[in-house]
Amino acid sequence: MAKLVWDESGKRLYETGVEKGVLYVQGENGQYQKGVAWNGLTAVTESPSGAEPTALYADDIKYLELFSAEEFGATIEAYTYPAEFEACDGSASLGEGVTIGQQDRKAFGLCYRTIVGNDVKGNENGYKLHLIYGAKAKPSEKAYATVNDSPEAVTFSWEVTTTPVNVAGFKPTASVTIDSTKIQADKLKAIEDKLYGTETQEPTLLMPDEIKQLIAGA
Repeated sequence: MAKLVWDESGKRLYETGVEKGVLYVQGENGQYQKGVAWNGLTAVTESPSGAEPTALYADDIKYLELFSAEEFGATIEAYTYPAEFEACDGSASLGEGVTIGQQDRKAFGLCYRTIVGNDVKGNENGYKLHLIYGAKAKPSEKAYATVNDSPEAVTFSWEVTTTPVNVAGFKPTASVTIDSTKIQADKLKAIEDKLYGTETQEPTLLMPDEIKQLIAGA
């Protein structure tokens, strides 16, 4: 039997930051195209919804609860975005330097990294990789203002809905999280080499079943 201990050294964890964004636009064949770096990413807010309970009564008692389907949404904020994201934001090119809006919006995948710090190593303790699948951006407001004595850069923001992908042995999902403090280093490197690319291979978005195979050593 072990007595509970609170706030041990090295176990005071926190999460912060967002970095190393990668965009993967979905092609017409349903496959994700090679990833491109998303510079200027400032925030990603994950917003799950659904899973609401509905109580059923019988024999004058609470008989059981049924839960609605859970959905995954997010809000992406950034100072800029890759040119490839324009097709995901409802824009199309008329020619070099000319775009039009109100076009079909392409689905995309997203990868980004957040910090997992602690009281000993600080921000160097580790990080989490977040993967989002089947995302579609809703139309969003773009507000431009005059330059003044307190200049601010325009921040773009997109609300995102998702369509989950299949996972063998589990319910479909639209998100995967990989914790560097818990996964073996060689398996993490294999995953990152796929996601970020190497000198010999293009960056690709791994599907959940592919990640499962990599961490199983298959």
